[in-house]
Amino acid sequence: MIELNADIGEGCDDAALMPYLARVSIACGGHTGDAASMSAALRLAAEYGLEAGAHPSYPDRARFGRHRLAASADDIARWVAQQIEGLAEQAGVLGLRLAHVKPHGALYNAAATDAEVAQAIVRAVAAFDPGLLLVGPSGSRLIETAQAGGLAVLNEAFADRRYHDDGQLVSRETEGALLTDPDLAARQARSLADGEPVYTLNGGSLLIKADTLCLHSDTPNALNIARAVHAAINRG
Repeated sequence: MIELNADIGEGCDDAALMPYLARVSIACGGHTGDAASMSAALRLAAEYGLEAGAHPSYPDRARFGRHRLAASADDIARWVAQQIEGLAEQAGVLGLRLAHVKPHGALYNAAATDAEVAQAIVRAVAAFDPGLLLVGPSGSRLIETAQAGGLAVLNEAFADRRYHDDGQLVSRETEGALLTDPDLAARQARSLADGEPVYTLNGGSLLIKADTLCLHSDTPNALNIARAVHAAINRG
């Protein structure tokens, strides 16, 4: 059964989505987040019995981690390690353990195709805890690198985002990038869950392997989308 996940601790109404999720990735200081928000997000995940993981990014709060920074592999590995450690410290206070790591924003997109970025992330995760899952873009360089490095992975796809024909996500700045209609998001989610092609932005079709589907609490109509997607993938 395919699962649903969401990125939380980013200042949105996270609690409303919790009943529909199996996994959450928590902002841990790069694009946003501090000790208080991390602790609150971890408590919320524990309350609903969800797997919780780190959501590290480029350290760029001004642009919410959505722009790629010029950085060495060592810089990226250090940033990722620091953010995982920050969240793990808060989890330890609560008697919780992290389950996974999922990069955020521009770091996520860079790791999908850039071998050096992917290797830096994998190096940081493996050094911290090789038992953590690595969540990344389905079939991407990040997924391949993680598997080669001995990490277990989850191939991620998106219920509320459009894709290009090459499998890359359509930029949020592009019209039509977000699926804000619950019925359209549910249809895409069901296709992904069933291993069927989804429609790309220009009307093509794309087959994407998916172990986990991401929803966003900042997408317009987020709660109705979550309800519709959850119902669609749990239909008999």
